[in-house]
Amino acid sequence: MLFNSYPFIFVFLPITLLVFFGLVRFRLTRVATASLFIASLAFYAYWDIHYLPLMLISIGFNYFIGRSIEETPLGSKKATRLLWTGIGLNLVLLCYYKYANFFLSSFDAIAGTDWTLPNIILPLGISFYTFTQTAYLVDAYRGKTTKQDWLSYGLFVTFFPHLIAGPILHHQDMIPQFQRMRNFVFSHKNVARGLVLFALGIAKKVLIADSVSPWVAPVFNNSGSVTFIEAWVGAISYTMQLYFDFSGYCDMAIGLGWMINIDLPINFDSPYKSKSIVEFWRRWHITLSNFLRDYLYIPLGGNRKGQVRRYVNLMTTMLLGGLWHGAGWTYIIWGGLHGLYLCLNHGWTKLGVSLPKLLAWVMTFFAVIVGWVLFRAATLSDAMNILQAMVGMKGIVLPGEAQGKLAILTNFGIQLKSWGSLAYIPEVNGNKGASIFVLVGLTLCTALLPNTQEIVEKFKPTWWWAVGVGVLTSVCLLSLNRVSEFLYFQF
Repeated sequence: MLFNSYPFIFVFLPITLLVFFGLVRFRLTRVATASLFIASLAFYAYWDIHYLPLMLISIGFNYFIGRSIEETPLGSKKATRLLWTGIGLNLVLLCYYKYANFFLSSFDAIAGTDWTLPNIILPLGISFYTFTQTAYLVDAYRGKTTKQDWLSYGLFVTFFPHLIAGPILHHQDMIPQFQRMRNFVFSHKNVARGLVLFALGIAKKVLIADSVSPWVAPVFNNSGSVTFIEAWVGAISYTMQLYFDFSGYCDMAIGLGWMINIDLPINFDSPYKSKSIVEFWRRWHITLSNFLRDYLYIPLGGNRKGQVRRYVNLMTTMLLGGLWHGAGWTYIIWGGLHGLYLCLNHGWTKLGVSLPKLLAWVMTFFAVIVGWVLFRAATLSDAMNILQAMVGMKGIVLPGEAQGKLAILTNFGIQLKSWGSLAYIPEVNGNKGASIFVLVGLTLCTALLPNTQEIVEKFKPTWWWAVGVGVLTSVCLLSLNRVSEFLYFQF
């Protein structure tokens, strides 16, 4: 069930809210909590009920291991064995469903064998609920958890706004909210704020990300024949699509949480405003960055064992972060590239030399775009073809007439071709040039304008807000005939 679908908006969400607050009205708070848990399971089962038992088994296993660790003396050998048993089985489950075919095909390519496995379908959300529970086990081992009842724990893992594509939750942030009595009181303010943020999130997805989406595939599917300008259009289109798609999902998830008086963590903070890669990772997919820092980078030694070890830890963390996103070499190389970016960033910082802000932003944004090309490309060969075209290694072709005002550019080896001959530049109302202005406009919006969180902070229940949000929501609802999944569902 998609957030941007009629069944969710007009059936699932109203029934879930009515049942939850209806039970609260009769002071049945425990039953109300159970209703959210059941609703979350129904939300997950709507996708494919065959994978519901797998998730329930994972929850039951991790709850049992977590409780066992909590009842064991801190740092004891038994606690350590329990921790590694839990982490090991979580990773086995994740690796089988997400990486088995990738590892096997890579081995076949190296060894010249032909081993095969049955087609394995990746269960939705398995990366997110596996990471969430692994972090819980580590915190239990560190003595940072308290004994939880099974219902609170189950709801913490399955809470439907975050279940499929994050954000990655932390027990200390979530479980107390499910047990706090004032969170069971219906709040007109929270519902209104939640509806506004949900509307802004669905607008990002439906009106922007889905509109730009058709501009991406033609370039990446024809990487060997794209020209300079076409490669840039495809790369920036995907850069915008990914941002508005995933940040839109996270906005909708946070808005849904607010409607039930639950605060989910912010996952985006205008990442395309960043002036360094370090800053980018503090703004992009914040919950994943925090997870990788707290449960991988710091346990590896962080920056406590010298600069060389620090760079090794950064590379290791980002390579595994890339692998988490998908079973493919392009994801691993993307992670390694960002690891290299971070090493260079930290090395430059030690020199104490600062760049002009505009230059720092341009360099950071260009580095991010290069990374997204690797992230989106089906193969490394496709990625290299597009990157080569972007830097002019295949010649520079721009739209224009050889006899027109831009004819002087031909003296510098630049080719001019008519708009019609540039097959992979999309049209907007029959005008290919308009699509370039749209991409420039979107880039400026992400770099200069307030983000949705900042907009909602200024929310006041006035007629102007009601009319504006109402019109925006109506336009989105009328556009749901072209419903599409969120990009991060595949991870």
